[in-house]
Amino acid sequence: MGIAGLIVGIIAIIGFFIGMVPFLGWFNWFNIPLAAVGLLLSIIGAATARDNRTPAVVGIILCAVAVIIVAVIIGGFRLMLGGGLL
Repeated sequence: MGIAGLIVGIIAIIGFFIGMVPFLGWFNWFNIPLAAVGLLLSIIGAATARDNRTPAVVGIILCAVAVIIVAVIIGGFRLMLGGGLL
């Protein structure tokens, strides 16, 4: 679960940069829920891991950054500016 959360976190960070390209801001509609799912996977992975929690912790950090800072603040602001489309 931790590795799955890490992979989803990496995809969410990359998705944020895709969403910052002009006229591709609509991609944030897919990126925000993806990052939230990755955060849940990483938290579950960290809670159930017995020996190596590093991928889960890195996944938590990446997904938290993607959800809180990147997607909600910057992505949400761009979605409001474009009327939810841009």
